[in-house]
Amino acid sequence: MNTRLALLQLYRLSVLLAAAWLIRAHHARLRAEGDRPVSVDEVRGWFTNAHALRLDVAQRGGFFVEDDAGRALGYVVRTLPYADKIIGYCGVSDTLVALDPGLRVLGFTIRWSEDTKTHVGDVLTDRHFKKTWNGKTWEEVAAMDLKQAGVEGVSGATMTSLAVAEGVVHRFRAAQGELRPPPVRLGTRDFGLLLAVVLGGWLTFTRQPGRERWRRWFHWAVIAYLGFLNGDLLAQSLLAGWAKSGIAWRIAPGLVLLTAAALVVPWVTRRPIYCQQLCPHGALQEALARHAPGHWRWRVPVALDRALRWLPSALLAFVLLVVMLPLDFDLAGLEPFDAYVIRSAGAATLSLAVASLLIAPFVPKAYCKYGCPTGALLEFVRGRGLSDRFAARDAAAAGLLLLAFVLQRYHTTWHALLFGPAA
Repeated sequence: MNTRLALLQLYRLSVLLAAAWLIRAHHARLRAEGDRPVSVDEVRGWFTNAHALRLDVAQRGGFFVEDDAGRALGYVVRTLPYADKIIGYCGVSDTLVALDPGLRVLGFTIRWSEDTKTHVGDVLTDRHFKKTWNGKTWEEVAAMDLKQAGVEGVSGATMTSLAVAEGVVHRFRAAQGELRPPPVRLGTRDFGLLLAVVLGGWLTFTRQPGRERWRRWFHWAVIAYLGFLNGDLLAQSLLAGWAKSGIAWRIAPGLVLLTAAALVVPWVTRRPIYCQQLCPHGALQEALARHAPGHWRWRVPVALDRALRWLPSALLAFVLLVVMLPLDFDLAGLEPFDAYVIRSAGAATLSLAVASLLIAPFVPKAYCKYGCPTGALLEFVRGRGLSDRFAARDAAAAGLLLLAFVLQRYHTTWHALLFGPAA
């Protein structure tokens, strides 16, 4: 690689890293400036007569719940900021745990979360998981080994629920002076993702006869395993959440490996390993187009093609606005990928998934070309070889980075302009 191409690739990587740093710094400041204090209304589901919360200045650091006569009704404790390094699918969660006067757990709720709304909703409605700590003393919770105790994730929200569980145990241990880093959770799912990346890499670089036949079989495995079984698809909700809160390498090392391969391989080798081999939605679109009659194909007019190819970049700009302002918008609804976890998919996600699959036989991989902001992000870092030049996408990326800087630097002004002054 000559010097010009090396500098161009370094520029693209630097833009990506700088944007991620700005998002992370911005949300760290938002968490510090607005700590979301616990209110009495939040605890009345457990303590009907709650009138006031009195801070416990001892080591536990929670709140005594008192009635209007000052009598103790129970105790509540939140997991943040102690658990602010424990990241679920795409962000941290602040869990509120209620205990009776004898310090036995009554239950918990997620009072605030940066994770996907549907995942959080699944955790809160899973009756079995909600009873994980009920009846246990403070010491019993702090001493728990979640794996040995058989605590399993909620189906469709595994990483979110396991992060909640790790956060609760982590918080209780902290009060006992037993704080230690949460363990790295390596499981069958992670080894399955490792195998998928290895096989995807082989198909990306091999020239052996029969490659295309093996690639088609591999795509059906990707659709079934990464898609419908695990829901391990890269998405803006995931990437934005990691940018805000940190990378979930303890909870989901396999997914981190998949993400790293999706970014690093095209940056170094110019081969789009994820979009061509490992994306279930792309593989399903490709399969539908392959089995459709040839006369179904519709050629997109050149002018319309050029206009539509800007849509993914526009969606990336919208994602940046949602993350930096921040706006109350679930990024999972911007892409079709959560539809593979059918039980927790929202209407917008399902509609987008169905629409993009219906059009695939007529315009192969139309969503990949004209609608996928995650694909556009991965395509941005991909080199083009000797013909590569500083192009419109590079200028657009610089513009998005400048937008992120302005929103971070003048957040108070923008927030007041759009939503009015803070109360």
